[in-house]
Amino acid sequence: MIFYQEEHHFYKTALSDLQGAWLNLREEVVNQHPFENSDRILFQIDEAMSWESVNNLKHMGDIITLVKNIAVQSETPAEVVALIGQVKEEFAAVLDDIGDGTIAFHPTQTKKDKRPQQFSFTRLSEIEQKKYTENSTVINWQHPSIRECSERILAKSNHACDYMKNAFEYVRDKILHSRDFQTQIVTCTASEVLKHKSGSCYAKSHLLAALLRVQKIPVGFCYQRLSQEENGPPYCLHGLNAVYTEKYGWYRVDARGNKEGVNARFTPPVEQLAFSVTEPRERDLPEIWSEPLPVIVHALQTFNSVEKLYDNLPDVQLLPANRT
Repeated sequence: MIFYQEEHHFYKTALSDLQGAWLNLREEVVNQHPFENSDRILFQIDEAMSWESVNNLKHMGDIITLVKNIAVQSETPAEVVALIGQVKEEFAAVLDDIGDGTIAFHPTQTKKDKRPQQFSFTRLSEIEQKKYTENSTVINWQHPSIRECSERILAKSNHACDYMKNAFEYVRDKILHSRDFQTQIVTCTASEVLKHKSGSCYAKSHLLAALLRVQKIPVGFCYQRLSQEENGPPYCLHGLNAVYTEKYGWYRVDARGNKEGVNARFTPPVEQLAFSVTEPRERDLPEIWSEPLPVIVHALQTFNSVEKLYDNLPDVQLLPANRT
């Protein structure tokens, strides 16, 4: 099994080291076979090296997470675990190259399907444009502190996409995630988050939305349903944003803040979020909301300490599966 070969600069450069890392991993798994779940790991490696995964790096990133989870939960040889880490590093390097503009990523198209692989692109109507740029009580982008912060970011930006990236990285890196850093104040509105320089994933998404909307960039709110402990119940909502780009349409970003095991980036058109959905009852909720969910705002305004908030994180009920 080898990567699908295409005469394209991206495949010749950015993916060459990544291809080698996957091949080394596969060879080691074969050498060590059999061990617990080695068949599952081999299957996922072959899936990651398929044309579809090379053409959709988000899918490949999800597979890396899944392979890592399988290895952690199994008696996997140390040599295999080390090579999984190497694959993860090479994948991050590819995303760095895309984000830095060192290489360009233009997903190819199959002969059967000429549509883009990652985005359903439609232009926003005037109504939608207004809907996703509105000022509100929570996304209060008209606040003087938001405007001032936006102007500082704008001064360091060369174009609209550069501003989006800089605003994203400002919220991701300069605003402390309240649980990671054990801050004591629960923030909700965009101006509160900026004032206290801290917030939950929900609150940080509110600030990022305000910093984009003040420049008339459409942005909405997305949610994932995730396991709080990565091993089943309890579940909670995780908040992130979707920003509208002229070139690619809606693009999801997660400014919750990076840490060990979390490496969210702004690298359109490749999506790299903080977390991947890996369990049966986890979900990538498909809606793009123009305002934060009421249950999110209620939680942020009800619980007056970070400890109480994280003991009462909001969740949603899943719809039952359709039966035919």
